[in-house]
Amino acid sequence: MSTPAIEIKDVQKSFGNISIIRDLNLTVNQGERHALIGPNGAGKSTTFNLISGYIKPTAGTVMLRGQEISGLSPFQINRRGLSRSFQVTNIFQRLSVFENIRCALLWSMGHRYEFWKFLSRLTDVNQRAEQVLHMIRLDKKRDHLAMNLTYAEQRALEVGITVAGGSSVILLDEPTAGMSQSETKRFVQLIREVTEGKTLLTVEHD
Repeated sequence: MSTPAIEIKDVQKSFGNISIIRDLNLTVNQGERHALIGPNGAGKSTTFNLISGYIKPTAGTVMLRGQEISGLSPFQINRRGLSRSFQVTNIFQRLSVFENIRCALLWSMGHRYEFWKFLSRLTDVNQRAEQVLHMIRLDKKRDHLAMNLTYAEQRALEVGITVAGGSSVILLDEPTAGMSQSETKRFVQLIREVTEGKTLLTVEHD
C-alpha cells in the first residue's frame, strides 16, 4: 500500500487546562477526498491548524506522506506539498486577481522573492497564472482588484491561490460558508475540477 498523504496518530491539543483535541487518529490516503463534518466548536479548524503547522500538538504525531511534520512552521509544511485555505477569506485585497495568483506561483516555480526582478518578464509564471485564472473562471476579471470581487469570487480566488503552488495535498476550511445554494453548487463543482488528482480534505459544518 502507498504511504498515506496525511496521518494523524494519537494527537492531543490543550490550551492550559482545557483539552480541545483528545486521542485524534486520522488517515487520508493519497488521491482521496474527505470532509470533516461537525458543529461549530467541534475542533475541525483546530485539526486543520495542527496539520498545517499554525499550532503545535501537545502530544502525538502528524505525518505528511510518511514524514513527520509535527512542530514545523506553516511555510515549511507548505514547501513539503501541503496548502490550505481559511474560514475567513485570506487574499491580497489591494492586488489584482492576476497578481494574487502570480504571487502564489513564484516559489513553486523556482523564483524567489527578489525585489529587483521584473515580474512581467517571468513568462513561465505569467502563463501559468493565466491558466489558473481560467481554471477558477476569473480570467475575465484578471485586472480587477481582489477587494472588488463578489464574496463567491473572492473564495474562488483563494482556492486558486491554494492550488496554484502545485501542492498535492489541499485543505479547504469551510470553502462554501456564506454562499447561497446556487453559489455552493457551482463552487463544489469548481473545487472538484481544480483538485482533480490531488488529495483533498475539507471542513464543513453543513
